[in-house]
Amino acid sequence: MSHASLSPATDQPAPTTPAAPPAKLTLEERLALVNAEMTARLDEAAVAYEVNTAHIDLESVDLADVITGSVDAGPAPLPDLYPTPVAALLQRAHHRLLTGGWCKDVLVDADGARCMLGAIRIEAHGDSSLEAAAAAVLLDAIRCTYGDVPSVPPFNDAHESDRAPIRMVDQAARLADVRGL
Repeated sequence: MSHASLSPATDQPAPTTPAAPPAKLTLEERLALVNAEMTARLDEAAVAYEVNTAHIDLESVDLADVITGSVDAGPAPLPDLYPTPVAALLQRAHHRLLTGGWCKDVLVDADGARCMLGAIRIEAHGDSSLEAAAAAVLLDAIRCTYGDVPSVPPFNDAHESDRAPIRMVDQAARLADVRGL
């Protein structure tokens, strides 16, 4: 016997009232439903993955068995130098910061990392006029980007990461090249 109600007199199904048409959902409601359905599917997939991979034994890998070549490739080679002395010095200082590390509050830290001026000084190889010219171009580049900065050391020391100081040394090398220095 079916679940439809029967009319007592005719053994025919009783007339039913037509179902109301489904209400139109807003975009937000449809997105919420799709989100709920996708979350349920992802949860089911995660459980299925755990069940399907539970039997797989994982072996630890000794990296000494995997690495067969030299691990220390050394510093990256210096790209072609700018043809002018100040630009080339700033480019070498930029490379030094990239490969040797950057620091703040000192010219050179205990690990050998250097601040912006420390990198310029070591790459100038004792030529104080070349060092001064590079520091002046560096300050000009900093001021072009950051406004009125009193000198290079406060700019260097104001940063917590090497990102801006190293970028500014690179920009200063480009500026010196454009100026023919």
